[in-house]
Amino acid sequence: MTEHAKDIDAAPDGEAMRALTLDLGGEIFAIEATSVREILDMVPVTEVPNAPAFVGGLINVRGRVVPLADLRVKFGMERRPPAAETRIVVFEIMLEDEPEIVGMLADRVHTVADIALSAMEAAPKVGMRWRPEFVRGIAKHDGKFIILPEMGNIFKNDAGALASPEAEGRT
Repeated sequence: MTEHAKDIDAAPDGEAMRALTLDLGGEIFAIEATSVREILDMVPVTEVPNAPAFVGGLINVRGRVVPLADLRVKFGMERRPPAAETRIVVFEIMLEDEPEIVGMLADRVHTVADIALSAMEAAPKVGMRWRPEFVRGIAKHDGKFIILPEMGNIFKNDAGALASPEAEGRT
């Protein structure tokens, strides 16, 4: 059992995680609302030559250079061009003990919901199409399954790709 699955199993009844729910490739995902900074309509994306496909572009968020990630790449989903409902979720994540601001593409943003921790379960070992270290758990909310991604593990191996051009001496 993973560390997070233990946390989920040990959660007292009545406790909930406030989460932003979003659609990605026909699946519903949820990320902790406390990490979300803002939700943006699509903005111009500057492609970065030789960058990994997962974090292949940069966006300008209020004058700050922010890497733009596409979770479809990590989850082996088909990449799609942005549509009218595509949004960018800007959130903060801790990488190598440092806070990092990241943008993430979402096909559609739904709502902020309270997901009961007691309703979360570890991802099944059989039948999952995603790497288990990328899934914190699965919850059922309003009759639908919601995937809770383990954002730290998803971004861990790409921490170098998230460094801003200024930090690496590129401009």
